[in-house]
Order: sequence, then structure tokens, then C-alpha cells
Amino acid sequence: MKAVLFYAPGDIRVEEVDVPKCGDNEILVRVDACAVCGSDLKAAAVGNPRIKPPKVMGHEFTGLIVETGRNTTGYAEGDRVVMATSISCGTCYYCRRGWKNLCRDLAPMGYSYDGGMAEYVLIPERAIANGHLVKVPAGVRPETAALAEPVSCAVNSIENCRIEKGDTVVVIGAGPMGILNACVARAYGAGKIIFAELNEDRLRQCEAFGFDRLVNSGKENLKEIVMQMTDGYGADVVIVAAPAAAPQEQALDLVRKRGTVMLFASLPVGRSMLNIDSRLIHYKELRVIGSSDSTPEHVKKAVEILSGKDFPADRIVTHVLPLDGIEEAFALMRSGESLRVVLKP
Repeated sequence: MKAVLFYAPGDIRVEEVDVPKCGDNEILVRVDACAVCGSDLKAAAVGNPRIKPPKVMGHEFTGLIVETGRNTTGYAEGDRVVMATSISCGTCYYCRRGWKNLCRDLAPMGYSYDGGMAEYVLIPERAIANGHLVKVPAGVRPETAALAEPVSCAVNSIENCRIEKGDTVVVIGAGPMGILNACVARAYGAGKIIFAELNEDRLRQCEAFGFDRLVNSGKENLKEIVMQMTDGYGADVVIVAAPAAAPQEQALDLVRKRGTVMLFASLPVGRSMLNIDSRLIHYKELRVIGSSDSTPEHVKKAVEILSGKDFPADRIVTHVLPLDGIEEAFALMRSGESLRVVLKP
């Protein structure tokens, strides 16, 4: 089969490899769509110490089951599936509390196991045993189903924010995950969404999503706009999906008393310290929280959202390419021209 393999930073190859053999406790899936994540681009550029090369890349995949191990139950040939792809151990303190995304021994697809940028992917026993393989309704298109993993990360974020019906939500950072956070916030009942971004091209991409206000925060005063649109109170929730310190620091000043600031984007190693006014947290009784990855339950909710008619999956997936197009996919992502690029084996 054809597959995209990581050997080292700057050394990504499309090669012919053997189709995985399905063991008694495993499931073999024929991949028909795999989205390219920002973490794939980063790994290709600078590497990731968790990847054990050579390794098939990709974790935002979907496909149809073609073979089930004789000891597996609950799945059948022809089922469309997606995954919570950071596979938990199922036994540690965090797993026992239901926080599988925070497992102390996560084993991600594309890092510890071969991923989905291939014609076939083998679902490991540990993933099946711990509920990480999730079925998708038959009518969902492959390109849409491939968004289940990133949408599930937004579900985790929005649930951590405790968004209530009618809330005003500010999202800073108009990359794919910022847009997905906004779309999921709307699915959870947000009444008003204000989107802030420095890049005009990114803002133009947001126009198709019908958000209530688009703000170029390099040219306009974001705080003034937020206050004008909230009768001077501030937003109920501010989600920072931009990997920069300045918007994370500013977010505390955009939210109302007892509001929530979500630090969704991770800052680079060595540049992750913030200079914040702790008095804002104290006197406004703010919740400042983070969100990382997702659990199988988040993936199930993502599948429900993607199965509905209102979610704009066709606007999230801006490019569809073959596996041989992986370098083109990376170029589209670096340029900011794309939102999500999907590879189709």
C-alpha cells in the first residue's frame, strides 16, 4: 500500500509498504480520508520526540472496516469509523476519572502507532479495549468524518468553557482550530461570536461562516468593540486559539466578571511565560483554563455535530489532495491559503 512516512524533520516520504496484518484483537480499516493537522506540519518541519520513526503519519482519519479480529466485538465489516487518536492506558488515575485525554501514558496514532496517511490503518488492541474507536453514521461523507478528531478537541474546549445559551464568545486566532472552536460554540448555543485576527486573509476566510463581528485586532480596538457589543460588561467567554502570548494576556481584560478565559493554543517551548494582571483574576473572579486533546466521549459528540445539517464542514475542508500531495498540503498550510487539507488515498 501507499503511505506517508516520517523519517526525520525535513524527511517525509511517500512509499510503498506492506498492508498491516490484522491480529485477533485488532481491526483493519481501509482509509478514505485523512486530514492534515498543524501538528503534522510542525513534526515535518522540526520533529517531535514522541514519534518513533519510521512512522506512518496522520491521526485525523476515517475509513471503512475491512477486517475484524476474531476476539473483537461490536464492530463489523463496512462500518465507518473514526478515532480518539491519543490512546489512553485505561488504568491510571486520570483514566479512572474519565479524563482519558490526560492519561499519563498516552500512545497517539501517528506517533506510537502507524497513523492514517495510508491506504490502510491497523487499529490497535489498546484503542479498541479502551473505547477509542467510534462509529460514524453511514450518510456522513469521508471528508466530513475526517474532521471528527479536530472537532472533538473543540468540543472539549467548549465544554470546559461551560458555554450557556445566548453567551457572547470572543475567539482570537482565525486558524482552523479557532474557526472550529467558534462553530462548536455556536452548536452549543452561543448567541454572539466576535472573531479577532491580525491577518486580513484569515479574516476573509471567516466571512463565509457568518460570525457576528470580524475584528482586525492590528487596526481596530478589540476591547472597545467587545465592550460596545456587550453593554460594557465584557464577553462571557474568550477563547485564545492563537499561539502567542499577547492575546492570552489581553484576554483577561475582555471578559466579564465571573467569565471564562480559555487558553486553547499552546505557546512554543521556551516562550510560554505570560505577564498577567492577577488583580483581574482576583477581583473579577475569573476562570482561566486550558484544554488539551479529547476523549472518546468528545469524539462521539463531534460525530453527532458533524452528522447534522448545520455544521459547515464543506467550508472547513478547503482542499482535497491525494497522498502524493502531502508536500503541497504543507505548502498550503504554511501560506495560510487552506483551512483543512484532506488527503484521499
